[in-house]
Amino acid sequence: MTDVFSRDDLKTRAGRRRAWSSLMFADHGFVRLFYDNTHEVAHGQMWRSFQPSPYRLKRWKNQGIRTVINLRGDQPNGYYRLEEETCERLDLTLVTFRVFSREAPSKEVLHGAQKLFNEIQYPAVMHCKSGADRAGLMATLFRFFHKGVPLNEALEQLSFKYGHVKHGKTGVIDYAFQQYLDHAERKGIDLSSVDAFFDWVETDYDPQAIKKTFIASWWGTLLTEKILRRE
Repeated sequence: MTDVFSRDDLKTRAGRRRAWSSLMFADHGFVRLFYDNTHEVAHGQMWRSFQPSPYRLKRWKNQGIRTVINLRGDQPNGYYRLEEETCERLDLTLVTFRVFSREAPSKEVLHGAQKLFNEIQYPAVMHCKSGADRAGLMATLFRFFHKGVPLNEALEQLSFKYGHVKHGKTGVIDYAFQQYLDHAERKGIDLSSVDAFFDWVETDYDPQAIKKTFIASWWGTLLTEKILRRE
């Protein structure tokens, strides 16, 4: 069971030690000391990454980042409290926008992402736990919605080079987008058209049905759930 932290816990030495232990061990932060999965999504404007430590947040601030988007949700645990506190101290805007790695993105997430990208201050960085799946989903949407990149090209953000595994349960994200790519091909739709995408979302898209029909491979599931232990 995950330890619950309040902001007051960070005011004590014991509470701060416990928060750092949560970040480095329970949340596998020690792995991120040796594996930097931070990548530029749009030149000088958006980056994607993993759960940052306070030191990483300070580095981002020094590099000119103004907004940090947490894709994991407002969690009452050590790593989130450290992030919250550090962003406040560094005058970084922390935005929480929760998405899921084993769900077809909901209509609310799709519309919410478009609105988010139109409203935040740049430069910005968005992160999940490992920087692979949820960060890949949002990087895809950013390039498609905000930069005008055709969806089939934007989907390169969901790649194994970022740690994303299409053959595990996290592949439901790819499977959902593939339904639109197939639809667009049948209808001769320009894959740069965001309006056409949202027309499909509102009329034909059923995230729950897509999740039910998606089948992950056994080895992909083993890799994401047991070996990599993706969130």
